[in-house]
Amino acid sequence: MTVMQNKLSIFLPLIIAFSGVLPTNAQGKLEDYKRADSMRKEYSNKSYFDRVRSHWLDSSNQCWYTVNTPKGMEYYLLDAEKAEKKAAFDAQKLAKSLSGLLDKDVDPFDLPINELGFSDDRRSISFLINRSRYEVDLKKYKLQKLEDLPERSSSGRYWGQDRDELENKPVVAPDSTKEAFIRDYDVWIRDKKSREEFRMSWDGSEGEYYSSYMYWSPDSKKLIANKYTPGYKRLVQYIESSPDDQLQPKHSERQYTKPGDKLAHIKPTLFLPDEKKQIYISDDLYPHQFSLNRFKWRDDSRAITFEYNQRGHQLYRVLEIDASAGEPKVLIEEACETFFHYSGKKYRYDMADGAEILWTSERDGWNHLYLYDGKSGKIKNQITKGKWLVRKVHFVDEQKGFILFEASGKEEGDPYLVHLYRINIDGSGLTHLTPAEGNHSVSFSSDKSYFIDTWSMVDQAPKTVLRRTSDGEMVLPLEETDISKLLETGWKPPEVFTAKGRDGETDIWGIIVRPSNFNPEKSYPIIEYIYAGPHSSFVPKSFRAYQGMQAVAELGFILVQCDGMGTSNRSKAFHDVCWQNLGDAGFPDRIKWITAAAEKYPYMDISKVGIYGTSAGGQSSTGGVLFHPEFYDVAVSSCGCHDNRMDKIWWNEQWMGYPIGPHYAKASNVDNAYRLKGKLFLIVGEMDSNVDPSSTMQVVDALIKANKDFDLLVVPGMGHSGGGKLGERKRRDFFVRHLLGTDPPDWNNLSE
Repeated sequence: MTVMQNKLSIFLPLIIAFSGVLPTNAQGKLEDYKRADSMRKEYSNKSYFDRVRSHWLDSSNQCWYTVNTPKGMEYYLLDAEKAEKKAAFDAQKLAKSLSGLLDKDVDPFDLPINELGFSDDRRSISFLINRSRYEVDLKKYKLQKLEDLPERSSSGRYWGQDRDELENKPVVAPDSTKEAFIRDYDVWIRDKKSREEFRMSWDGSEGEYYSSYMYWSPDSKKLIANKYTPGYKRLVQYIESSPDDQLQPKHSERQYTKPGDKLAHIKPTLFLPDEKKQIYISDDLYPHQFSLNRFKWRDDSRAITFEYNQRGHQLYRVLEIDASAGEPKVLIEEACETFFHYSGKKYRYDMADGAEILWTSERDGWNHLYLYDGKSGKIKNQITKGKWLVRKVHFVDEQKGFILFEASGKEEGDPYLVHLYRINIDGSGLTHLTPAEGNHSVSFSSDKSYFIDTWSMVDQAPKTVLRRTSDGEMVLPLEETDISKLLETGWKPPEVFTAKGRDGETDIWGIIVRPSNFNPEKSYPIIEYIYAGPHSSFVPKSFRAYQGMQAVAELGFILVQCDGMGTSNRSKAFHDVCWQNLGDAGFPDRIKWITAAAEKYPYMDISKVGIYGTSAGGQSSTGGVLFHPEFYDVAVSSCGCHDNRMDKIWWNEQWMGYPIGPHYAKASNVDNAYRLKGKLFLIVGEMDSNVDPSSTMQVVDALIKANKDFDLLVVPGMGHSGGGKLGERKRRDFFVRHLLGTDPPDWNNLSE
């Protein structure tokens, strides 16, 4: 049965079943908009003891933490060894002292302090008020001003801009006797005492020069300097049409490397300053570079290690250069037919000065920890294994031989829920440290003997306890959320829903959000919020009193969100669906998931399906109506990276690969704009520095050339966003008009 037949088979019975109920156009009225706008305020600050923020004190098993209570913010001091918690200080007395300082009443449960710290003897605290630091003794509560801090300043470098390889200051050797610097594109050494200078290289030039970011060996006898050949410096052009400080538009440009652009090439070179010797190193093991990074000398100065990511992300190596002869060798090599998830699933930890190396790999189909011999580069043992994955390594205890790490998918139920585990480095003794079902967030004591564990699910309020890392046993309950006031508003949590994906076997997980005045006797169009970026998974897993989708649901819709194949945090096979295939966006799974939900809940009107998203979600939402018009009827897309050749290199080449090929065009919303059959609304900020705004405008151009009808909102001065307040309102209007068949309120003629 086709998707359209599926839709009709569900929709036709609905016509009969709902013939006596209110039509959908009874929704989407002004009162619904007002209720939608009130949702955030309605649900905010009506749950208590659910926001615990802990800060462990150095060299102790004590921490202070804050928690929201019905009174406001309260501060506690926790002693893990004694299993005791108490008020961190007398908030009433501190508020009184601050009232005198600030010459205004200060609420003891809303203290205007930041960056709280305790003295070693716990007899005083310090904190910031604005940019001034104060100290107060906890006996007399007398305030003393310690210092005024300068305003924070940023580096001024735009996120996509390459660093200037010649801008670094001289690099001083660890023994402080000499420093290395760049002059005339070559490496020079200066004696710190005599100020004598001598040249170490003669082969630098303006087009191929030595970087001033250099690496001294710990014994100060060796230096690695990278000979740097620049890549292509692509610039994206911006016109700010309506600047605040002048009448005329402003022009600016920003560096923005895109897929296919020529990249810089780095050649590490070894220098022996005491011998005034330069040793060239072969780059045969790292020729076609996306990046070389993480240069780190061994403690005994015998070698330097670094990591090589081959362009295309199908080969990744950890390499070592022997400092005596300048010979490179491979310690670890990862190769795959699709992509190596370098930005998310890579972890390396060198033990005993490189004698052994911990490394994560998806070579068996799941992200797991492996132990390598640091000299031979051979695997000694696989540490974790099974149809689940390591998400994050928190701590490695080399002396006791164990690892603390987060993982998901090992326990029954939702495979995305994060839990904490302990395992020995030899792979024995796997211990589950967070036994309660839920999505866990942890905070460790300074010696890692204890941790604070907070867990929740979208339909389960948080709990917080203190546990031991040796066995996960609870030491002390700390906080349990009170949502009684929230429940009095009629609040309902999202529903967690699962259905099989495209293969008929894999579970796809998502949530369903209903309006607060939900009536199962009514019919509701469906709107999917989509973000299908392969770098992670995106369906909320932790408790929130307010979900952003709730406001849209209030207008008379059922909102849904799920993680289809091609997203991360499942198996490698699940993830690989995205490779050279971002246009897929998990749609075959999403369509089956939504169809299954509508079969279970007949009030979900599968004949009317909308979709919206921002950034990668902007690409996917437009892709929904281009590639699957038989299912998706209406799309709103904000700041979409509609063509992966137009977007940032590090993200797009990771999934689409290198070199550029016809698969880029196949996934492009520009090249496929002629397919549009449904309703499409495009939103873009003219100053978007994350995704080139031209990406949206090229879709516009293609739609015009294809004689297609669509809507467009260009927001002057706005960066990467959903369109701001106006964009949100017009997004709602678009769905109300085209899914509910209702005219939105006449905003220009409403009385205040």
